[in-house]
Amino acid sequence: MTDSHELTVTEYIEAAPGKVWDILANRQEEWWCPTPWRVEIDHQDRRAGGRCAMTMYGPNGEVMPNEGIYLEYTEGRRYVVTDAFTLADGEYAPTGPFMLGIWEIAPEGSGTRFTGRARHWTAEARDQHEKMGFTEGWGVVAQQLKALCEKG
Repeated sequence: MTDSHELTVTEYIEAAPGKVWDILANRQEEWWCPTPWRVEIDHQDRRAGGRCAMTMYGPNGEVMPNEGIYLEYTEGRRYVVTDAFTLADGEYAPTGPFMLGIWEIAPEGSGTRFTGRARHWTAEARDQHEKMGFTEGWGVVAQQLKALCEKG
């Protein structure tokens, strides 16, 4: 799918898809944020409609909570989240949507292709995300994921 409101990073990882998925899904705190930033997973209900919450911490005391909803969670393949809704006390609430985040893997040759996509409702939101450092930041996390996966 070609989407003019999408930003994408992709990385070939010389590791089996099962290993990549395990690290991608279960060790997010080790690769999710470009260092020296870090992330803490607050809640993950890995199913369509489930809550996805994390807090990112910056080196200068920055605190960035991130709340969203899983739209899809396909074990071993991909997950999709959006910040267009939050879930609290069993109730969904609309928020100011910024993006859909899509993280997926696929077998490729002797390894795995990782792709991260950010789809935005408007070109302005896409441009804002790019100016926030999407290419550099998501590129760094893809490299961090790759390094973890390719470790002996």
